[in-house]
Amino acid sequence: MEIRKKLIKEIQLSNNEELLEELYHFLHRENKTEAVINLSREQQFAIEKSLNQVRHGQYLTNEEANEEIERWLNG
Repeated sequence: MEIRKKLIKEIQLSNNEELLEELYHFLHRENKTEAVINLSREQQFAIEKSLNQVRHGQYLTNEEANEEIERWLNG
């Protein structure tokens, strides 16, 4: 509890906006709870398959994907 009091005192004395903002973001992230997502076997398999495709260069860049979509839309 003592460290909390020291931190509060230092924060109150600080005029460094950048430092205070960084400290706020750090503490905010630390206090945020992360949701645990349980994936089905099918979802896990799809993710692993996709990662393997990327590892083997089987993907489109954003630009290539946009060009392909344009071709589909424009016949």
